[in-house]
Amino acid sequence: MTPSTTPSTASPKPHLAPVDVPDAAALGRVQQLCDLTEPYTSGPAEEELFAAAMAETNTWHRDRSPFFRSLYDGERPDTPYEAPLVHANFFKRHEVLSVPEDAVHLHLTSSGTTGQKSQMFFDEWTIRSAQRMVARIFDHNGWITPDQPVNYLLYSYEPARDLNLGTSFTDNYLCDFAPAREVAYALRNTGNGHEFDPFGCVAALRRFAEDDVPVRILGFPAFLWFTLERMRAMGLEPLKLPEGSLIILGGGWKGHTDRQIGKHELYARVTEQLGVPSERIRDTFGSVEHCIPYIECAHHNLHAPVWSRVFIRSTRTLEPVPYGERGYLHLVSPYITSVPAQSVVMGDLASLHPGEECGCELTTPWFTIHGRAGVSRNRSCAVAAAELMKGMS
Repeated sequence: MTPSTTPSTASPKPHLAPVDVPDAAALGRVQQLCDLTEPYTSGPAEEELFAAAMAETNTWHRDRSPFFRSLYDGERPDTPYEAPLVHANFFKRHEVLSVPEDAVHLHLTSSGTTGQKSQMFFDEWTIRSAQRMVARIFDHNGWITPDQPVNYLLYSYEPARDLNLGTSFTDNYLCDFAPAREVAYALRNTGNGHEFDPFGCVAALRRFAEDDVPVRILGFPAFLWFTLERMRAMGLEPLKLPEGSLIILGGGWKGHTDRQIGKHELYARVTEQLGVPSERIRDTFGSVEHCIPYIECAHHNLHAPVWSRVFIRSTRTLEPVPYGERGYLHLVSPYITSVPAQSVVMGDLASLHPGEECGCELTTPWFTIHGRAGVSRNRSCAVAAAELMKGMS
């Protein structure tokens, strides 16, 4: 695996800088909500602000998107914050905008080179406010270290021309929170696509273990697991990555569910073979259709940040279900102004739990993902990436 280097010259915590909504008069409460600096604060004031911000964003999209306006025909929607439900799969077949085309700052897709792709478009406010949310959660956890270089192993796609996958964009963005001494990619650009390089991953880990700076591992958990399995098959002794190393996973096991292991088993193996303690290993949940960051707490639960609300809906009636019951994951946030995706029903089965059931210091509700609903030909980034592992594990 040929390493690349991208030393950081940015000022400390640049992603916490102010960012303005596209229309301060129409979206003043959206601005106030997204300006909240504590990512897990909660209470009556925050709830009132969230509801007011949702009213503003609903009006914004209704006035600018014929598709979204059509959802309001007839009676007003009987949903939380009066936002009509839109299934994430809608964005796999339709391109809808609530801003002029020349206001599109970024275009990302949710899948690999074949299959249906969600086409999501972001104006500058939407993508920068989402990035600022990630930065605030990283800052909350003490993971922004502008004075501490790290070595990166990215279990994601090496940059290539015309590559606009959301996972690749996110993983490269996460490299901005600590300056890079070296960056190694697991999915190598071959010039004709990407190919998983397990031996390169093993070599990078062994090299990094001998260095004197922390390691940050980001990306698909399945690739990390296959690397650990390869190390064991090669008879390699466990490594001890430097103190302060951090592992942030995301993307799931889609396409390899028959070989999926529980996350706590994975975390135990990471600790055993790489020497990274459990509290420094965190899974995440996110999607190109809903860019709010959901990052595990130290107890490994996905808490909702102050900028979003989470509901679980019956797979039969789409009515909300109580805490602990499984159903479709429904995610709500007023942050997005470019596309009417402020109230999205995902294809994931999940359950919601009150904050106090976690036992960590966070008070907001948290959710557990139980897998995808049904059988579908739709392919995600993880599905496309998983195909690269065929014959390599």
